[in-house]
Amino acid sequence: MEHTQPEQGGLRESKRRDTLQRVAQAGLELFLARGYEATTVDDISAAAGISRRTFFHYFKSKDEVLLAWQTGLVESLRQAVLQEENRQAPLDALCGALLKLAADYDSDATFAIAQLLRSNDQLRAANQVKFLQLEQAAFEALCHLWPQRRRRGRLRMVAMIGLGAFRVGIDEWTEEGGTQPFSQRIGHAFTMLRAELQVASAAAPSQ
Repeated sequence: MEHTQPEQGGLRESKRRDTLQRVAQAGLELFLARGYEATTVDDISAAAGISRRTFFHYFKSKDEVLLAWQTGLVESLRQAVLQEENRQAPLDALCGALLKLAADYDSDATFAIAQLLRSNDQLRAANQVKFLQLEQAAFEALCHLWPQRRRRGRLRMVAMIGLGAFRVGIDEWTEEGGTQPFSQRIGHAFTMLRAELQVASAAAPSQ
């Protein structure tokens, strides 16, 4: 009897995760097949085998269904940065972590989702929140690797420009039709960033 309540709680949580995953997958398949605008909450509910009321128990809107594929992305970036060596420059550490992340998400599905997320203003705004969360996770992980308080401002700038390069890479990859591997396009974005930083450094007046 002592283990009944924890076991029941574990089963409920497992059932919840399974349902959430099923709804997210059903929604994603419909978005890719019909388009975001043409897919309704009722369509997703029917495809997932749940009621409309149950749908809203898991998601506030169909926007959240499309963004659900990114679940775990923030924590994945955090862990990827923490696994980097602090004997390198912080920007190199962040670049290495983002390249690993890009390799994990290098697929046709990622390209299709990236296109959908750019398809209207509402989705672009929702995706902006995710990038801010990624930026914060990168900053926190960098601060763990380089804990000196005097470096926090610089590390925040590294997180900002590093995630900026990541976003540019995603945008260009999507605009070019995903013809290059995703990780290669992200690597190219960081190459461009480093080149511009070198130009700025060379142009700066000596003190």
